[in-house]
Amino acid sequence: MTERRRISSGGPWEGVGGYSRAIVVGDSCWVAGTTDAGADGRSTHPDDIAAQARAALGIIEAALGEAGFGLADVVRTRMYVTDIARSGEVVAVHGDVFGSIRPAATLVEVGALIDPSLLIEIEAEARRG
Repeated sequence: MTERRRISSGGPWEGVGGYSRAIVVGDSCWVAGTTDAGADGRSTHPDDIAAQARAALGIIEAALGEAGFGLADVVRTRMYVTDIARSGEVVAVHGDVFGSIRPAATLVEVGALIDPSLLIEIEAEARRG
């Protein structure tokens, strides 16, 4: 039986919502939707979608590292933005981080995230090998 390991970042909703920042099973890691929310649940970079994206990707990178993975292992990202007109800013950050890795990626607009100050949420999946 393959071991299932949970990674926690101590984010404000993990315990309440009953989820983990990341789950590792075998050679795969799934990172939950990640924002730049601080302990109060609000964005640490209000009104700056690029800074929020960069911060979320930093949190994702840290979770991957704790799980024994790196950004080079990422095979898929999903980005949820509250304003598709600002997608160029997000795509630029994603390109800076994943330019040579080039995972499969999705970017979609959503009506809202859990707090109005949050403009983007990012998920990632990684696989070793």
